[in-house]
Amino acid sequence: MHPYQNPDLPISERTADLVSRMTLDEKISQMLHEAPAIDRLGVPEYNWWNECLHGVARAGVATVFPQAIGLAATWDTALIKTVATAISDEARAKHHDAVRRGNRAQYFGLTFWTPNINIFRDPRWGRGHETYGECPFLTARIGVAFVQGLQGDNPQYLKAAACGKHFAVHSGPEMDRHAFDAVVSPKDLRETYLPAFKALVKEARVESIMGAYNRTNGEACCASRTLLADILRGEWGFDGHVVSDCGAICDIHLHHKITKTAEESSALAVVNGCDLNCGETYHALVQAVEQGLLSEADIETAVGRLIATRMRLGLFDNPERVPYASIPANVNNCEKHRDLARQAARESIVLLKNNGILPLSRGLTAIQVTGPNAATTDVLLANYNGVNPQMVTIIEGICSKVAAGTAVHWTEGAPLAGKATNFGLPLQHASLSDVIIAVVGLSPRLEGEEGDAADSDGGGDRRHIDLPGSQEELLKHLKATGKPLVVVVCGGSAIALNWAQENADAIVYVWYPGQEGGSAVADVLFGDYNPAGRLPVTFYKSIDDVPDFKDYNMEGRTYRYFRNAPLYPFGFGLSYTTFAYSALKIAESTPAAEPLSVSVDITNTGKTAGDEVVQVYITDLDSTAAPIRDLRAFTRISLKPGETRQVTLSVPADQLLRTAEDGTQSAIVGRIAVSVGGGQPGCDAGAVGETVRRV
Repeated sequence: MHPYQNPDLPISERTADLVSRMTLDEKISQMLHEAPAIDRLGVPEYNWWNECLHGVARAGVATVFPQAIGLAATWDTALIKTVATAISDEARAKHHDAVRRGNRAQYFGLTFWTPNINIFRDPRWGRGHETYGECPFLTARIGVAFVQGLQGDNPQYLKAAACGKHFAVHSGPEMDRHAFDAVVSPKDLRETYLPAFKALVKEARVESIMGAYNRTNGEACCASRTLLADILRGEWGFDGHVVSDCGAICDIHLHHKITKTAEESSALAVVNGCDLNCGETYHALVQAVEQGLLSEADIETAVGRLIATRMRLGLFDNPERVPYASIPANVNNCEKHRDLARQAARESIVLLKNNGILPLSRGLTAIQVTGPNAATTDVLLANYNGVNPQMVTIIEGICSKVAAGTAVHWTEGAPLAGKATNFGLPLQHASLSDVIIAVVGLSPRLEGEEGDAADSDGGGDRRHIDLPGSQEELLKHLKATGKPLVVVVCGGSAIALNWAQENADAIVYVWYPGQEGGSAVADVLFGDYNPAGRLPVTFYKSIDDVPDFKDYNMEGRTYRYFRNAPLYPFGFGLSYTTFAYSALKIAESTPAAEPLSVSVDITNTGKTAGDEVVQVYITDLDSTAAPIRDLRAFTRISLKPGETRQVTLSVPADQLLRTAEDGTQSAIVGRIAVSVGGGQPGCDAGAVGETVRRV
């Protein structure tokens, strides 16, 4: 037995031994995402590319949870960790079943290029629904929980390897991503674009980081000394591996024009810390070494990190030694996971307006269901998804709730996009109904990754943020019938629902809710579940309120720097009950080096049990350059009618920092405003606040 084959030795020793036995060609072969077998050493082939954004993706049947932006709308880190644990159960079961069948193909490995923790800074970005929203703090907390659930807690083995992407300063435009330079100030870099990555590295010990396609301040992200060497490995002590986005290495010479050849691009990336190439460009590393652009020692460093990850996953050990290898195949799409998908979808739903019409009665005589998203599975699946034989569309969920004698009239009413030709049938049905449920909004056909959103008018991005015109026309015609109008909105980003806010009786935002989406929506509409989701993004009234898409300066963007009135603020969400806040306790003065403890009593003052999302916002009153406010703590609690609970939240000292223009950070000293409530201060969210001095 060679040392690398001995599972009782330290991984560093095993890795060094295995790498020392490889030829240069063999080492380089392991640095591409399709790594071939090295038969003479007993190294099996391995495909690094796998996805599990909201369930194991692209590998057949799997539990499909709500899209990432919907998971963020739950504001429930415990739930997110449970969801990620379920995903990693299915991932392990799929992997080992595939290996037993001799299948080592793409999407059956254990290295998952998830989660996407880029900041959703502009509502036009087509991939924003893959993220956890616009807030660095919320993104970090949701992201840490997801990584912890995915990677497991075994002291010796990773359950799966998570990957924080796309590092860094990446959020569109999609059409320009292969050549775009995201110019960002040191202050915005440290205050907005890096905190979630830092949290994943230092708290969750994420195994992998993926570089972005774009440049940041002139450096290609997948070959950036600043990002990969100085910050990621130098400042944060990251000891995992870095992977390029797919095709990003060839972008360095083909589109960024930083280098002239594949050899130069590959060498630049490896020397600065990118270990794995999703693509083919690293084949040029053989010539790059011959040309003296990098050394064989540089190659050994990179491939050593990759082999170490595979060893942490137990891929070189007898499966009997790896506890996760025994997870049975029947865990995939099991009843427990289907129930969890429904719970996650219910928790994600945000009630934006309700004049009292909701919840609906099951005993209505007739209901009109219309709209392009009512009967399609597109809006359940989103992107980077698995498939499932038990998808529940929204109309199916509604039909499952109503009494046997209730008529449900259905017609599409209007196309997803484009011009509607005739509203006759939906209006005829509306005239026969007690209430109209219009299921409208966006679809992965309208927003998504470059090349994926077939009906996008911006290469995956949106050029405007309005509800598609044909759908709004449908709503206006339905309203004119005089019947109550409930608008259910699907989508992964902010929509300017100005007309609906003024005219609809209720608005429910349901995101892309996964396989149990229809059941969850019906649970909310008919009162079997009290909605408590909160917006992870700001809903603007107009695209004119948002700066230029290509401008990465944060001024005027997101709740932290937007100074006008939004349609719906970040953190907003209604309930079927009401909550009151009292007895706020914060020390009048606290040392700057210590955490800030916030205690408050919360009472359910209504007649319905429900969840409340308690949010703590901090404003640095003595800095003119600080954000308007920053979310710095939150928790989701459940209260029965009349129940009061004291909630204590702690804001760590490292979350109470002031960022200078040069990017340096120091403890806030001086006055800070602390606001606690079910939303942002000033948004009628039951908030209470005090001013505290940090000394």
